Amino acid sequence: MDLRDKSVLVIGGAGFIGSHVVEQLLATEVREVVIYDNFARGTHANIEESLQDERCSVFPAGGDIRDLDILNRAVAGADGVIHLAAMWLLHCHDYPRTAFDVNVQGTFNVLEACARHEVERLVYSSSASVYGDAEQVPMTEEHPFNNRNFYGATKIAGEAMCRAYFERYGLSYTGLRYMNVYGPRQDQSAAYTGVIPIMLNKIEANESPTVNGDGGQAYDFVTVRDVARSNVIALQSSVEDHFFNVGTGVQTSTRELCNLILELADSPLEVNFRPYSDEDARRLVQSRIGSTEAAERDLGFRYEDDLRTGLSHLMQWRGMPIAPRL
Repeated sequence: MDLRDKSVLVIGGAGFIGSHVVEQLLATEVREVVIYDNFARGTHANIEESLQDERCSVFPAGGDIRDLDILNRAVAGADGVIHLAAMWLLHCHDYPRTAFDVNVQGTFNVLEACARHEVERLVYSSSASVYGDAEQVPMTEEHPFNNRNFYGATKIAGEAMCRAYFERYGLSYTGLRYMNVYGPRQDQSAAYTGVIPIMLNKIEANESPTVNGDGGQAYDFVTVRDVARSNVIALQSSVEDHFFNVGTGVQTSTRELCNLILELADSPLEVNFRPYSDEDARRLVQSRIGSTEAAERDLGFRYEDDLRTGLSHLMQWRGMPIAPRL
């Protein structure tokens, strides 16, 4: 899809990832970027700078994907749609009915509106959660769906509906399965926050961090800037009816991550690793590293920020000093 003189609707565009996607789109020759967001998780502060661009606006009538008439009005004027709105993993665990209403029924509403208004291109945000724990690493896109939590279940449903809408209505889409995303504008204080904000919050408070697990859990950490780039690349691509991993392919244990954060902060604190409860052990994956081969070959996407660079950008955004590298 050629973005020149096109209108793009970013659903969830005031959120952590969405606000960065909006910025990346405004760096192209797009005609306009319309943000559709109910501000349940997104904030006006996230998009304040983007709104200084006359091509960018917030859809004025509302921004909830459960409101069919409002959603249809927003989609009607769009050439391309990027769908990022969703409840997150632990929130879905606590509120599964709402997770269904937002992530499953809401995604169906988006697909229906895109097909009805003949949107040229849709990018759907899925997640590496669909894989569950890795049977082999790195995980390719053909890895089995071993998910066992509500969040991953909603994303599997969303992927299946995308395929069905492509088959039934010819809706052109590409789906993206994000690995562990981090960076500026990530919620640093919510109950559902991840290990990186927990570490940084404790370091600023000069308190020894406590991290769940034994430190051996291994993940693929990718910056929000790279994830945002992947969305724009996917929107521009001609590849359709396919899902791609978005990550670095680099395996980092929780212990290695914590040690790097302490090094960057020049902190003498020590991390206390707390074994998972039986419930946490069942619902949280222990290993997840994605293969980047397909995304590089077919989309032309490759990550740019390594972990040290990404953490440094996040700490700078928080106003934290960074120790010089020896």
